[in-house]
Amino acid sequence: MTVKEKKFSSNQTDTNKEEQKRLILYNDDVNTFDFVIETLVEVCEHDPFQAENCALIAHFKGKCPVKNGSFTELKPIYQEMSNRKLTVEIK
Repeated sequence: MTVKEKKFSSNQTDTNKEEQKRLILYNDDVNTFDFVIETLVEVCEHDPFQAENCALIAHFKGKCPVKNGSFTELKPIYQEMSNRKLTVEIK
């Protein structure tokens, strides 16, 4: 592999990382499990089992990635979850 090929490959990987983001749900002491699960089902289109697991992970580990995608895809989901007073971040 030439230096030029290696450099291109590295830049391509960096670009892909920038495009793919994660929506992170953080644990809080305010919202109930049922509310968090309902929100994940309605807003993130999780099935109830996946939503419950994400809520438990966030509770016990402090945070859980709940959705992957581009910033543009995640922004409306982030806004709706924030409007519902959940603590979320796009990373």
